[in-house]
Amino acid sequence: MRTATATSFFALFDTAIGCCGIAWGDAGIQGVQLPEGGAQQTRDRMRMRFPGGQEAAPPADVQAAIEGVVAMLRGQAHDFSTLVLDMRGVPEFHQRVYAVARNIAPGQTLTYGEVAARLGEPGAARAVGQALGRNPFAPVVPCHRVLAAGDKPGGFSASGGVRTKLRLLLIEGAMRGTPGLFD
Repeated sequence: MRTATATSFFALFDTAIGCCGIAWGDAGIQGVQLPEGGAQQTRDRMRMRFPGGQEAAPPADVQAAIEGVVAMLRGQAHDFSTLVLDMRGVPEFHQRVYAVARNIAPGQTLTYGEVAARLGEPGAARAVGQALGRNPFAPVVPCHRVLAAGDKPGGFSASGGVRTKLRLLLIEGAMRGTPGLFD
């Protein structure tokens, strides 16, 4: 868990799948939160993740990120490649995993093993899964686009678990023609 600084803020925003949250500070986006059931639950989760963070109106760059997440969760492709993520406190291996995940296009998927291979560490599929399970930036770092072997959904740590992962994939059109995804 990240420790909030004096320059840590967060905001809630509505999307097609519910109330999400975003936190930011002087070094960029600190985290994104998928819905937790309702606005109050999402607010509580943000306060737990970013202790001392203050709820505030987002500055222009954060507002642009919010608009991107809203569009993405409506099924519109959005490019988050220029969004600055505050990776302080994120282990180096996780950063490498997140960089690969950020390059998976909407509607596309990779397996944990394929991500590990792209990292040059073909035996690290389980470590990739663990890194994605700790992703503080979902869905901006689209961990939902990474599947288990055989294109099975695998796990998902956001509220709603695998059902939320499948919903995100369905919104993006990634599930068309993916045998085994619902098995």
